[in-house]
Amino acid sequence: MTAVLSTHGLLARYGDFQALYGVDIELHQGEAVALIGANGAGKSTLLRSIMGLLPVGREMVLLHGEPVGGTATDRMVQKGVAIVPEGRRLFTGMSVEDNLRVAIDQAARMGAKGGWTLPRLHQLFPILKEKARTQVQSLSGGQQQMVAIGRALLCQPRVLLCAEIRLGLAPKVIREIYAALPEIRATGTAMIVVEQDVGLARTASDRLYCMLEGRVTLTGKSAEITREQIGKAYFGAGHGVV
Repeated sequence: MTAVLSTHGLLARYGDFQALYGVDIELHQGEAVALIGANGAGKSTLLRSIMGLLPVGREMVLLHGEPVGGTATDRMVQKGVAIVPEGRRLFTGMSVEDNLRVAIDQAARMGAKGGWTLPRLHQLFPILKEKARTQVQSLSGGQQQMVAIGRALLCQPRVLLCAEIRLGLAPKVIREIYAALPEIRATGTAMIVVEQDVGLARTASDRLYCMLEGRVTLTGKSAEITREQIGKAYFGAGHGVV
């Protein structure tokens, strides 16, 4: 089966610093893949490379078998890839609804078709309807994250990239956000979720990739990989479990 999204020998640099070394991953329709690894392992760089935020070779990223490496970010969104960025990156000084309507208008301009509407999003995250006229900077961190996820979904993506969606959030809010992921997947949307909590990553994904120093050190079905295997891949040989 052809992957919805895949990378092949992906290399990425920040100036003279090489951040990724020949990374190969693949993602299939409706699948959830977790990216785990310590800070600086290359997880966020991988997402940035896929989204065209870093220059990479064209054949290094394939979308439905089409080479798209280095494609501009707005064009990647048009092609059906959306990102929930680290730090949320919302439009401050604007209401919740206005932030979401930016994505609705963008999808309309692109002619993107899909099932995500404001009413459906309000069913997924009811608080967004309640806070519709509230400026986003007045929201809690968890509510802001829901806006960021909603904005990405309203772009009607076939692939959703989630960068550290739990950072800075209370455990109750984390559970609420992760509880929404199966409904997102049920639409056929494939997901890559960057996650440092290994237990959460395993329960929320079908497969996982562990990264260390810009390389993939372990991959497999999330339910089958042991904590001992993850510990060695996460920290390097000779280290304990996580």
